[in-house]
Formats: sequence, C-alpha cells, structure tokens
Amino acid sequence: MTLLTKKSAPEGRHTPIETSDLHTITGHSIHPPYPEGHEEIVFGMGCFWGVERLFWQQPGVYVTAAGYAGGTTPNPTYKETCTGLTGHTEVVRVIFDPKQVPLETLLQIFWEQHDPTQGNRQGNDIGSQYRSAIFTTTDAQLAVARQSAEAFQQALTQAGKGTITTEIRPLDVFYYAEAYHQQYLDKNPGGYCGLKGTGVTCAIG
Repeated sequence: MTLLTKKSAPEGRHTPIETSDLHTITGHSIHPPYPEGHEEIVFGMGCFWGVERLFWQQPGVYVTAAGYAGGTTPNPTYKETCTGLTGHTEVVRVIFDPKQVPLETLLQIFWEQHDPTQGNRQGNDIGSQYRSAIFTTTDAQLAVARQSAEAFQQALTQAGKGTITTEIRPLDVFYYAEAYHQQYLDKNPGGYCGLKGTGVTCAIG
C-alpha cells in the first residue's frame, strides 16, 4: 500500500474535532501552553492506545495525547483516518522535560517497543494509518532521531532482522483524536494493545 494523494483524501474540516482536555493520569491539560523548558515529539507505533500508555508511564513525561499526523486531511476523524485515505498515521504527542528524561531514552523506548520494519502495518493492524513514524519539532531532535535509527538498524541487522521503514521528519500538524481515544487504556484497562517489539535492544546515543 502507498499513501494516497491529497486529491484522493477526504475533505476534512476547518475546525478541530471535539476532544477532552485534562489527562486522566497526570491531571494536566493535553493542550498547550506547556511548561517552559519542555519539548514536544510525536511518535507513531501502530494503534495509539497502547503507545500513549507506554509514554505516560515514563518519568519526566509531562503529558501525552492521542492523535493523527503525517497526512493531508485537516482535522480528520478516527473513521476517516481508518480508511487510509487521509494519509495520517495514529500517533501520540509526548510533552517531556529533557532535564528529567533525555530524548535518547524516549527514542530507545520507541525503537524497542514496536517493530519498525513492517511498513504500513503493525502486527495484525494493517494500513498506512499504522505505519511507524517520528515527527520532530526541532532540528536537534531530527538529527538525534536519524542517528538513533542508524544505531538501531545496526542492531537489527546483527540480529538478522529487516530494514527500518520508519518515517522520520519534522512535524507539520498534530491533530487531536476524539475524547474517547484519550488515555483509552486508563478508561478501559482490558482494552486492546498491539505493541510488540522485535526483541532487539540497542543503546541509543
């Protein structure tokens, strides 16, 4: 499968879809402004429910939010994104304090907790909306993310695994997912989580 062109994408909408505000775990607003000195990075690792839980559990992460990024349709809905026509992938916005948790630590979690070699799928979840992605918000983040990919590819190759297909580029726009997706596995502890790594570990940095 390939990402479809803007001509094929749903029209979307000018106003954001409705979502929640306060994070059910941290109690912080999922919307900016965020505390001074904090950074934002956006990860796509398949279904965003398990991904968000993975990162809200990390010390130094201020708040997380489920959403969509990397496509063309403005303010897409979950239903639209699941068609694969919007070009978006399911992602999690991570707001973190680099003094408490280095970017390299978050990247190591990213690489080790899913399979970044599967292209437009993650396990049984198939479609471009499940592709692996890192969307950065600074030039420094972009450089470190690319370096981490090179390091992890070496580890994968040594383990006889495949080639990384992760999309790594600056973030264009992050769109919030609907309220029921936010902190989904806190609201539904027995809900689906598709995270599964390759079993390969790598020290980043």
